[in-house]
Amino acid sequence: MKFEHTPVLLKEVIDGLNVKENGIYVDGTLGGAGHSLEIAKRLTTGKLIGIDQDLNALKKAKEVLKDNMDKVILVHENYVNIENILHKLNIRKVDGILLDIGVSSHQLDEEKRGFSYSKEAPLDMRMDNTKKFSAWNVVNGYSKEELEKIIWDYGEERWAKRISEFIVSERRKAPIDTTFRLVDIIKKAIPKNARRKGHHPAKKTFQAIRIEVNDELHLLENSIPNMIRLLNKKGRLCIITFHSLEDRIVKKMFVELNKDCICPPEFPICVCDKEKEINIITKKPIIPTKSEVERNPRSRSSKLRIAERV
Repeated sequence: MKFEHTPVLLKEVIDGLNVKENGIYVDGTLGGAGHSLEIAKRLTTGKLIGIDQDLNALKKAKEVLKDNMDKVILVHENYVNIENILHKLNIRKVDGILLDIGVSSHQLDEEKRGFSYSKEAPLDMRMDNTKKFSAWNVVNGYSKEELEKIIWDYGEERWAKRISEFIVSERRKAPIDTTFRLVDIIKKAIPKNARRKGHHPAKKTFQAIRIEVNDELHLLENSIPNMIRLLNKKGRLCIITFHSLEDRIVKKMFVELNKDCICPPEFPICVCDKEKEINIITKKPIIPTKSEVERNPRSRSSKLRIAERV
């Protein structure tokens, strides 16, 4: 398996984590281990816990981190279970956590995984390929209304209604088994003039189905408060996102965790007992430089937000 990976916003992440040589750090989305390698290089007595739900990513990480494995623990899991993972390792608090959200370069490039609309493959899109639920189940099992909702909500696709109608009509003839058959259906559903503009016509629908299969947005939203509470004082949470839906969630959660009181304005005194949990380090997200985008075009939509535990 060819597994190429260029870490996005690498310097900005390492600076943002403020890595200490004796600290404990978690890379919750190990991927190609590019970020993890730079963290591990800076540790002496510290530890790095690398988590990924993709077995191929863990296999690659062992190669990339081979000279630093005395400082690294690799775990096949989803980052949403970080508290249980740390509990099993007898770790109560950590000094930094990194999440690099979304599909990774190797998953897009590995044809048989079915993430890409430009490669012929079985409809799959599972980040954890030990799970049974896949894109095939979404495309062939969801009702027209359910398909329309996820394509609209997660893909922000204006043609969601027509695409869902065409999918349901076509699957009556035969199950939709491959990426290219789904792409053809999407192209038929979107009017010709609309297809001429902007991105690939299947991009938004594929994004929506992938998010649904892997429950990406709910996992992200549910994980952020828990991760903050697992940080030591002054510990950092760095999150890289690649589209507005993810970034909106991170921004919203950081704002909530930054609040000292959530009582209605008309209350004369605070009764909520809410305490501020973080300082927001990045008032605006950090984006890649022009030179990074030229070197690595897949970085162009990335955004990094950083919070620090108070």
